[in-house]
Amino acid sequence: MPYEFVLTESNEAVGIVRINRPKVRNALNPQTIGELVDALEAFDRDDAIRCMILTGDERAFAAGADITQMVEASAVDVLHDDNFGRWMRFRAIRKPVIAAVSGYALGGGCELALMCDLVVASETAQFGQPEVKIGIIPGAGGTQRWARSAGKVRAMEAVLTGEPVSAAEAQRLGLVNRVVPAGAHLDEALRLANLIAQRPPLAVRLGKEAVNHAMEVALTAGLEFERKLFYLLFASEDKREGMRAFLEKRPGRFTGR
Repeated sequence: MPYEFVLTESNEAVGIVRINRPKVRNALNPQTIGELVDALEAFDRDDAIRCMILTGDERAFAAGADITQMVEASAVDVLHDDNFGRWMRFRAIRKPVIAAVSGYALGGGCELALMCDLVVASETAQFGQPEVKIGIIPGAGGTQRWARSAGKVRAMEAVLTGEPVSAAEAQRLGLVNRVVPAGAHLDEALRLANLIAQRPPLAVRLGKEAVNHAMEVALTAGLEFERKLFYLLFASEDKREGMRAFLEKRPGRFTGR
C-alpha cells in the first residue's frame, strides 16, 4: 500500500523500509511511526521475506521526534494519543530487523535504531538522547536500552547531558554491530540481511525470541526458555533438512516448516 512518509522495496528475500521525510531530517511524528510499523508488519507476514532493513537517508536515519507536534501537548493529550502503542507493535515483529544508519539517529531516532535487532552504521552516524535539552527524557526505551547495552554510567551520561556519540564510540559501547565507510551502510546491511535470509527461518525467529527474552529475565528463567525453544526446533522439517545437508556437504533448502 502507498505511504506518505515511508518508502518500501524488496531485494530478493529482504524487505527494505525507508523513512522519507528529508525536509525535517526524517523526524518521527505519529503518522510516520504508524506507517513504518505497518510496512514492517506487512513484510513480517510475507513468506517470501526473511529479513528486513529499516533505514533513512544519508543525512539522517531519524533526527528525533517531530517537536512541532509536541510543543503545546499536555500530559492528557499524550496519554490519549497513545503513540507508544505504535512503538509497542514494533516489538512484536518476528523476523529480524536491521537498522542501517547514516547521519543523525537522535532522540526517538536513536530509540528506533536500538529497537532493531542489529545496527549497521555509517562512520558519519551519531547516536544520542538529547531530550533533556528540551525538558523531557526518552520515552520509547532510550533510558532502558542504553543502560542494558552500554551500562549504567554511560546511559546516565547520554540521558543527563543529551550529548551524542560517534558511530565508532557507539560500537565500542555495544550499541552498534559494525561501522562502515560513508555511503556503504545500506550495502553492508543488505549483505548481513541476505546472510540471515539464507538461514532456516524458524531457527532465526526463535533465536531472536530467545535473545530478546534474555534482556528481560534472570539467567535461570532464560536458560529454561532457551531449552524449550531448542526442543521445539527438533520438530521442524528445517532441522532435519539442515542436519542432512550438513552431513551430505550441500547447501540446505529451508522452507520455514
